[in-house]
Amino acid sequence: QAERGLLTVCSLCPSVQVMVNAEKERVSLLFTKALVSSGAVDAVSQQMSSHPQYLESFLRTQHYILHMDGPLPLPYRHYIAIMAAARYHCHYLVHLHSAHFLRVGGDPLWCGLEATPPRLRLLDHINKVLAHQPWLAACSHIQTLLGEQCWSLAELVQAVVILAHCHALCSFVFGCDTSPDNVPPSTSPNGTPPTFCPFDAANGNANVPQTPAAPSEHKAHPRVARGGGKCQEERERREEHLLQSQPLHQTEMEEEEETLCLADPTRFTTDPDFCYQEFGRREDDHFQVFRVQDYSWEDHGFSLVNRLYSDIGHLLDERFRSVTSLPSLRSTDLKRAIWNYIHCVIGIRYDDYDYGEVNQLLPRDLKLYIKGVACFPDATKTPACPLAAPERTQVNLLIMEARLQGELLYALRAITKYMI
Repeated sequence: QAERGLLTVCSLCPSVQVMVNAEKERVSLLFTKALVSSGAVDAVSQQMSSHPQYLESFLRTQHYILHMDGPLPLPYRHYIAIMAAARYHCHYLVHLHSAHFLRVGGDPLWCGLEATPPRLRLLDHINKVLAHQPWLAACSHIQTLLGEQCWSLAELVQAVVILAHCHALCSFVFGCDTSPDNVPPSTSPNGTPPTFCPFDAANGNANVPQTPAAPSEHKAHPRVARGGGKCQEERERREEHLLQSQPLHQTEMEEEEETLCLADPTRFTTDPDFCYQEFGRREDDHFQVFRVQDYSWEDHGFSLVNRLYSDIGHLLDERFRSVTSLPSLRSTDLKRAIWNYIHCVIGIRYDDYDYGEVNQLLPRDLKLYIKGVACFPDATKTPACPLAAPERTQVNLLIMEARLQGELLYALRAITKYMI
């Protein structure tokens, strides 16, 4: 009925029809860019397609940090993304970036932290802290990473941006409704489904059908190495097997096997029991509340990150502004309540905000959903979202961006203290 009503309005009002057509063309153009970049419209873009202005900002930022000029080599960028997604056991993103890592020349023998260069292994601790308890980020962590023959300040800032981007994106991936009926059909140049299925069953979406390249299929391949030290032996066995295969399929099979070897999240993390804990609930907590009046994105974070990693501040700022201006999420007050509540659960407070509004505007079941997706995105059962699909997508976008900004604030404040 709503669609019929919209069609009636469109037929009576040419200007509305023009706007609808313009939005369709914009989405089509964005999907075309995604096809050119990766050969398929990924599931994340499909989920965001109902908000083309935000999607454009998101894709621009993601493309910049992963593919454009920057201090880090391309394989490092995707490997850092793998490490970030692995903290939440996000098979979809681990598999996605494993494939990209190989395509840009990454070494397939890096199939575990112990097999990587030492300076990449050094990121493990800050990766763990920022993902689960960002208030622990300290000047001492930055000092360790910036030691001799480790990271330059510019490299570290790009690495931190990639970590925060992927941590926040995990929340969006797990929070989205990914049943087949709610995921728009993907397109690719040859009309086949995308290489990476919409957020696979390994992420807790058991109703999503698997494609031949689904990340969860690594369980069916006993040949896949389980540790970095076994990778060479594994590769030799694979090469021997491929010599007996048809030459036409050799490259595809080798690439898929190497991707599967890299696609086990447990190889890229340590301390699996480290997770989110309630901020300020324990008696031994000595962490002070992060007050935005003392260190804010607008007055401090933006200028620092933009100076150390050219233009990224402008791209991130556009994302934050775009998500808070999304239409039809009832009211501006509701969006602000969601944003401030997410910051609150990770220890960030606004002195000029009345937190009584959070309880007034957010029902308990919605608060449980928001906190679950923001803090425990890889939990076995995410609380049910009380909102319909369109509003749920908007809430997930707000969760992602609020998480991203909060994580960056903690990391950039630690870098600022180091520089002082």
